[in-house]
Amino acid sequence: MTNSLAALEPKFMKFLATHKPRIILGTRSSSRQLLMRQLMQGYAYETRTADIDEKAIRCEKPEDLVMALAHAKAEAIKGKMAAAGEDYKTGYLLTCDQVVTHDGCILEKPESEEEARRWLQGYGRTPPGTVGSIVITNLGTGAKFQELDITRILFKPIPEAVIDQIIKGGDWADCAGGLRIEQPILEPYISGIEGSEDSVMGLSKVLTARLLMQAAGVPI
Repeated sequence: MTNSLAALEPKFMKFLATHKPRIILGTRSSSRQLLMRQLMQGYAYETRTADIDEKAIRCEKPEDLVMALAHAKAEAIKGKMAAAGEDYKTGYLLTCDQVVTHDGCILEKPESEEEARRWLQGYGRTPPGTVGSIVITNLGTGAKFQELDITRILFKPIPEAVIDQIIKGGDWADCAGGLRIEQPILEPYISGIEGSEDSVMGLSKVLTARLLMQAAGVPI
């Protein structure tokens, strides 16, 4: 089983060209949409949103929480498609979730500027990590293919002036842990990533490609 997108990419492109699968990305995240566009390289896919109350689903372990949320999003999207009279029994539905872990705590989206600021200040003292889930639902069979994706990010102390700019920009509000590492302003303060950058951004391209092919029964 390959962990390299470069090694898997030719097979994935052949899969897209040959099978022309209907793929539905279930997210409102701009970062995930960007990564999906990069992965699909011009091939068409659809986008839906689940619009669930994520706070209503609670688990003690981050691994259980992100997986439960990804499954709940899939069910919500299927329900919305059915209610709208759309075809909800054809294709492959991709749902995912991610939390940041820091000092033994699960961090979801910040509820205030103060909370986002406090978290960003803490990342320079002890490294945060991300725990993500990817779930592919084969809408034709109901079978699900899933995987966890775990990373660790090493930060230098982030200056208050930089945190001020991040808070002012507003991107923190839509990100687990208030953390969007692709912001150029943060780059000088990231000293290392254990895992891939796209995993930290919320959607591992290699895991997504592999799970889509598995869901379609395509040999890898």
